[in-house]
Amino acid sequence: MYFLSGWPKRLLCPLESMEQPLHIQADPQKTFFTVLFPSQLSIWYSRPSVLIVSYKEPSKSTSQFGPYKGAEWRPNSTMIAVSTVNGYILFFDLLSAREKYIYEPVYPKGSSHVKGTLHYKEEQCVPSLNLHMKKVLDLQASISSLQCMVEDLLVATADGFLHLIHWDGMTNGRKVINLCTVPFSVDLQSSRAGSFLGFEDVHIRDMEYCATLNGFAVVFNDGRIGFITSISSRFTAEQLYGVCSQDVVDGTCVAVNNKYRLMAFGCANGSVQVYTMDITTGVMQFSHKLELTPKQYPDIWNKTGPVKLIKWSPDGCAVMVTWEFGGMSLWSVFGAQLICTLGGDFVYRSDGTKKDPLKITSMSWGSEGYHLWVIDGNFSQNTKCKRDAKNEAHQFSILQFQFIKSVLTVNPCMSNQEQVLLQGEDRLYLNCGDAKRVQSPRNTSLHSEHKPARGRSPFSDGGLDSRGLSTLLGHRHWHVVQIHSTYLESNWPIRFSAIDKLGQNVAVVGKFGFAHYSLLTEKWKLFGNIVQLRTYLQTSNLDNTFAYITKVQAATLLLSVFRDIVILFRADCSICLYSIERRPDGLNPTASVQVLQEVSMSRYIPHPFLVVSVTLTSVRTETSISLKMPQQACEAESIMLNLAGQLIMLQRDRSGLQIREKDNNPNQRKFLPFCAPVVLAQSVENVWTTCRLEKQKHHLLEALWLSCGGAGMKVWLPLFPRDHRKPHSFLSRRIMLPFHINIYPLAVLFEDALFLGAVNDTVLYDCLYTQTSTREHLEVLFPFCIVERTSQIYLHHILRQLLVRNLGEQALLLAHSCATLPYFPHVLELMLHEVLEEEATSREPIPDPLLPTVAKFITEFPLFLQTVVHCARKTEYALWNYLFAAVGNPKDLFEECLMAQDLDTAASYLIILQNMEAPTVSRQHATLLFNTALEREKWDLCRHLIRFLKAIGSRELETPPATPTLQEPSLSGGFEFFRHRSISLSQSAENLHSKFNLQKTLSMISGPSGKRWITDCDCAENMYIDMMLWRHARHLLEEIKLKDLGCFAAQLSFELIGWLRKERTRAACVEDFVIALKKLHEDFLWPFPVIPASSINSPFKTGMYRTGTFLNVEMDTGVPNIPRSHSWLGTISSSQREIDTISFYGPPMQDAVLSPLLNKDDECSIGSATDLTETSSMVDGDWTMVDENSSSLSLTQSELEHLSLELACKGPRKSQVQLQYLLHIFMEAGCLDWCIIIGFILRESSVINQIFSIMQSSDIDGEICQNIKTGLHAIDKWASTDCPGYKPFLNIIKPQIQKLSEITEERVQPEAFQPVNPPNVTEQASPGVEESMTLSSHCTNPQSDAANSSVIRHEEDKSTTEEKDSFQEGSYDCTVS
Repeated sequence: MYFLSGWPKRLLCPLESMEQPLHIQADPQKTFFTVLFPSQLSIWYSRPSVLIVSYKEPSKSTSQFGPYKGAEWRPNSTMIAVSTVNGYILFFDLLSAREKYIYEPVYPKGSSHVKGTLHYKEEQCVPSLNLHMKKVLDLQASISSLQCMVEDLLVATADGFLHLIHWDGMTNGRKVINLCTVPFSVDLQSSRAGSFLGFEDVHIRDMEYCATLNGFAVVFNDGRIGFITSISSRFTAEQLYGVCSQDVVDGTCVAVNNKYRLMAFGCANGSVQVYTMDITTGVMQFSHKLELTPKQYPDIWNKTGPVKLIKWSPDGCAVMVTWEFGGMSLWSVFGAQLICTLGGDFVYRSDGTKKDPLKITSMSWGSEGYHLWVIDGNFSQNTKCKRDAKNEAHQFSILQFQFIKSVLTVNPCMSNQEQVLLQGEDRLYLNCGDAKRVQSPRNTSLHSEHKPARGRSPFSDGGLDSRGLSTLLGHRHWHVVQIHSTYLESNWPIRFSAIDKLGQNVAVVGKFGFAHYSLLTEKWKLFGNIVQLRTYLQTSNLDNTFAYITKVQAATLLLSVFRDIVILFRADCSICLYSIERRPDGLNPTASVQVLQEVSMSRYIPHPFLVVSVTLTSVRTETSISLKMPQQACEAESIMLNLAGQLIMLQRDRSGLQIREKDNNPNQRKFLPFCAPVVLAQSVENVWTTCRLEKQKHHLLEALWLSCGGAGMKVWLPLFPRDHRKPHSFLSRRIMLPFHINIYPLAVLFEDALFLGAVNDTVLYDCLYTQTSTREHLEVLFPFCIVERTSQIYLHHILRQLLVRNLGEQALLLAHSCATLPYFPHVLELMLHEVLEEEATSREPIPDPLLPTVAKFITEFPLFLQTVVHCARKTEYALWNYLFAAVGNPKDLFEECLMAQDLDTAASYLIILQNMEAPTVSRQHATLLFNTALEREKWDLCRHLIRFLKAIGSRELETPPATPTLQEPSLSGGFEFFRHRSISLSQSAENLHSKFNLQKTLSMISGPSGKRWITDCDCAENMYIDMMLWRHARHLLEEIKLKDLGCFAAQLSFELIGWLRKERTRAACVEDFVIALKKLHEDFLWPFPVIPASSINSPFKTGMYRTGTFLNVEMDTGVPNIPRSHSWLGTISSSQREIDTISFYGPPMQDAVLSPLLNKDDECSIGSATDLTETSSMVDGDWTMVDENSSSLSLTQSELEHLSLELACKGPRKSQVQLQYLLHIFMEAGCLDWCIIIGFILRESSVINQIFSIMQSSDIDGEICQNIKTGLHAIDKWASTDCPGYKPFLNIIKPQIQKLSEITEERVQPEAFQPVNPPNVTEQASPGVEESMTLSSHCTNPQSDAANSSVIRHEEDKSTTEEKDSFQEGSYDCTVS
């Protein structure tokens, strides 16, 4: 509503007197304000805040009158009455010096500002005034209060008298009223009967006149409060009577609100009691209380001292309260706290030390509430004030606080908008974002309005839909629009502002005329004087040529718009409805305004000033009509009138007689009359409604939203029968639901179930303070105040209130209509959490608890399990038993999560079970979840569960061991398992043979942390975890899911090589080679090879090209220094290369496929992961690599077609890298059958040759050889019938297969009787292997690859020859991309 902005300002005083001011008060027009010193009176101009004139009391008169005490302005600002300590009243005349001005604006040369306009000096210059004492009046008693009442001055003295004095020279003398003769009672009827309550020995301490109540609110010196009024307009002793309240006995001060007819009484206990008058009974009726709560201010709530001052804002929408011990607080009219300086940065410095609170001795609001002048009581006279460089002025204790406020304070018709609009004295704050991006499809350009949609009024609701609008309101920044300076110079202050529904046009109103701003063009349009109701086009100039003028019978006080209807509230207490129609008239279309209906409200409204807002709505008590006739549901059906906080509804009379009369004249637009007014609610500050209609959310769109200050929010919600059934006779059609929110609402997003608001925030700037400064800067004494946008969900409050009233069916209808909102799960969680906190922490037993009902309600939604566990995790452990007694056993909820495959939610329930059940129960449920997570490949969850299970086993339930946070990689580019593992793929047969005979578990340095979780054989819990991991790995291998197996090992740091060595004769043994080959093709998205139709005449049959992982062409063996293709696994020896060459040149009719032809001197390594993924062009599909000196390659069309076919037979690059890694893993583990299958997929003849060489030169189990032989024959048979693309590759390795048959026949019989080593032996790997892998991990280029490979081979086998070293491959490192 009201928000502080920036830092306060301290006024400069040119007076030589060093007296401190004691009273400040603005005149009724807020143009001037007076500052009262003990012996001096000064008059200041408001904007700018400069001194105009000052009067210094002579020392002789000062001794007679005494120091000045208080001052009061005459209503026309021509006189000032000053009271003194010795009981005198001094009357001063304030006369204007004609055509004399002390300050004038200065503009630079060439400026567009014109000084010669009419009334230029009156509007922009500071006038010169003369101040002289007119008369002195001695009341012979101490004056306690001074109050202006129209043309009279009412003075209260300490002797118990009231003096009524005329302003105009006191020609009629003065009237003296003794309080002892005024009857007081608890109500007006008793007072009129002459009842007295013992006011004989009291006098009035403070009083203030209320014009709308025609009386005075008074505070007596004994602390009692009351209200004095007159039977007639004449204030005489015989006509006065009073009403008092028995509840307040410690009153200190009073302030009245004429707009809302409220009386705020400050009390000695620091609270403010607000009363109103019941017109019917004449009783002082308690309205609400303003007080600090211990929850918000635990350190200061009862230490503020008595209330010192109360001041209502000029618009009556806010009240400022100060206390004796310091501090000030701003509240809305009905008790919502907006600002308080007794907490946060106002009290504490950035270093934590406490500041003295601001003590205010006097304050006064400025024009339209933009400024608040206060006198700082802490600014003592002992402070040495520095004069400025010109020695013209010094700072003194008057501060000016600056405010911005919501337009709802002065323009209540903005309550039907969904934008938040704040106005300052020279700028506007909008939350509608960039208007250029949010144009409606109907308004794509400025000229689109000339073509209204057919059948729809151009003035109808053209607002954005809910999703588009909420997108605009999503960010936190304000769109600030600076008001045009030319308009401000002559029309300051800004009184009203408005924005259209689309947030594209803004209008402001000052003293005269108005200004229009387009956010699309970012231009202002200005207009001068205005005396009639006018309608202008947005696209035209603000000229009467483009205006439609309509005369009104009386002055218009309020105006609002509903679709194409304008509703006016006039000064004669009547309401008039006008229709606006657009008429195309050539190039410049015009608007036609016609009177539709008039309604007189003089019987119900005592004073037109009391009407806060008037709104035309489609709200009606009959809710079923929106289901039967949706079009009729959007018509203007009722008038909502806010009368001093009392919401009154006038609904159209739809009795049978009026309906028949309307049907007889279908062509005549005749509106139905309105029924008698009905009071809907009390203490209403703002009202929101909309005319949009949506079938899915008719609950929210047809509701009436009320802001009631400290009482929170209220919604008048429609109740609909389910499935269009007939409603029950006992069920009301609407219901009023109250609830509290944490923000002050400024707008309502109906479909989004959101309130929008603003809140003050503060920023400290203590760095500006220096110890050498003679005074503290204001920037240090006060924080910098900013205004931030905020929002809050309200749906859970409504659902809860419906459940409290046993309206669960309506709650379900409403909830299901909003289930698509992105924050709907949060709504259910909020409702459950709030009910749980209230009931579980209640000190008194709850006879009818709501939590079971809420729990049953949440079960109707699929998010029930998540809602419960999220609520529990955010709640104290002490409340869990109460929660799960209502929602169900957490073990049952855990099992439901597993059945629903919601593993993350089930993991959250494990935390609940860990704290509520025994460790064995937690272990049991964690095991179930761990197995399920493994199957679902939830690796991050698996890591957390491993930590969880280890914590249970090691008794570290409260402080489980830390687990590194791992991001799940995309497994298409290799496995994370190999990130820190260096591998060498060009192993000799002798070296590989030594590894195959090791029945040991090879530990691997893996994982992003560079460490592995070490298996502790002594820990049963670790063994238990290992067994689950082994079981899952065996399952993956049996299902031939090698890709998942590699992923599993990489994510969970599983020791895959060691496990495969143990399982190579069991689970790691391939049973069906053909099925395994097909499965790998499918798993890795690797295409089956095909034979080209032109292969018979292909030039590749010449033997020039060979099969390989990467395609390459060798131009001429005689050309030196040609880079060769880096095959991942090269030849092992020259003899093996010879075998490859012979087999390649096999029978003359064999189909040939491409393979790199390598020289003996070439280095054969795949390089590092960087080489594979970034620098190697072969990975990206380049099939040749030549240097700059080599000759260009020329291929025929048939050769290119053949190469294209070869490339098409290759799988994705990332799958290729993964297969190569798996090949290395199986090679080290000794699983030769899997190596054969992977070699077939990659069509690497060198891999097959290497495996056959190993089988010849080492003691391989005969069963393994027999299994490989059987599998190869099965593949050959399958290829002959189903996949002939593999036949060329089989022909290449045919000699090796024949040799394998011979070896198998020799080994099967002897080895059939050899014992098999136990598979459960687990040992550590050879240190040399670990050392070599670590060394090779640092190789990053081919040169270093070769060097490091030599070192590795030297460490592993001293007897390796130098020729073998030249063919040794470099290690490589691959990272998941």
